Amino acid sequence: MITIHINASKEYDVILKAGVLSEAGRLIREDLSKRYGTTGILRSRRVCVVCDETVGDLYGGEQQTLITSLREAGFDVSRFVFPGGEDHKNMETIERLLDHLTEHRFSRTDLLVALGGGITGDVTGFAAAIYLRGIDFIQIPTTLLAAVDSSVGGKTGVNLPAGKNLAGAFWQPNLVLFDPSVLTTLGQPLLLDGMAEILKAGFIADSTVIYSALMVPWGEDGPPEDAPDPGSSSDSSLYGFLRMGWSGPRPPIFDNPEEMIRLIAKAVDIKRRIVEEDERESGQRKLLNLGHTIGHAIEKCSRYDISHGAAVATGIAIIAKAGQSLDWVREGYADDICAILEYFGYDLSCPYPAFALADVAYNDKKVQGNRISLVIPDYPGHCILKDVPALDLENIIQQGL
Repeated sequence: MITIHINASKEYDVILKAGVLSEAGRLIREDLSKRYGTTGILRSRRVCVVCDETVGDLYGGEQQTLITSLREAGFDVSRFVFPGGEDHKNMETIERLLDHLTEHRFSRTDLLVALGGGITGDVTGFAAAIYLRGIDFIQIPTTLLAAVDSSVGGKTGVNLPAGKNLAGAFWQPNLVLFDPSVLTTLGQPLLLDGMAEILKAGFIADSTVIYSALMVPWGEDGPPEDAPDPGSSSDSSLYGFLRMGWSGPRPPIFDNPEEMIRLIAKAVDIKRRIVEEDERESGQRKLLNLGHTIGHAIEKCSRYDISHGAAVATGIAIIAKAGQSLDWVREGYADDICAILEYFGYDLSCPYPAFALADVAYNDKKVQGNRISLVIPDYPGHCILKDVPALDLENIIQQGL
């Protein structure tokens, strides 16, 4: 078991453990008792498990492990199941969920459980933030993307017609429980969605995450002093870094559960450090948006046919190449970033012109007044924030296409 403690406005633990679904009821009850003292025993009798139809069939059934665990811990459990997908990450789903809570007489001492991917977590967290001005909720992610990104940090929200995640709130969960065995049910596209966020964490703050994802055989202390520098622009350095030549249908890391759980823990810990420093995204937390301004625009232009992870990978490549063109990035590093992403199988081509992406991005929540803050990966394991006029965005994107 790996436990990562998040010291935000609400303190909570992220627990990574095989079989944790069968212990969820006990762990949630123990957390309530620790959080609220003796009143925690009487608190939160009602639990609403929120999931989409797919996850409901896999893990959220009435006779399945999670629901059984919650009832054995003394909870009165109801379920809210919605179709899922970006088309249903909207205010209509929020309204339906709030109606469910009122119909079942949920009070401020009850709680929600988000069982699923990032969409479910965002919907559940936003509903928890606004129902009765805020009730507790638990994150139980079932995708790699949700485990390393959306379940941690307290960002919740839904899409509006104008753009992604434009309605939302900062609302931290009480607890995050992740069972790595759920990864066995995910196909490679869903694994790649999560890997994009893991690589993002490495590009932002710790290049040893990249080495671990590539399964470079260095220890926990990272590369030795004479290891090849992935930002040197040397072909021999780059290909030594990537250890090209693996064979098989997908990168080896996906078939190594022990390495995957350690990699997930590293990515979550990077996000922990950033969130603890800047919970409400007034400064350094903006670094977590690497690739997201352009990535969200790609998602919106595709009507969400292009997944979040694939769009973010392309967004990272575009902003890295643009930054290198504008002398914001170490020479050769953008090429290395693209090589790393291509190693995992991301298609970095973008089917949309710069003006279309910029037009969507102008409505992004990161635009403040007439300026926008861009995250630039300037050298391995480090990014900078560039505050630029929003009207320059089209030209910047064009530089990276």
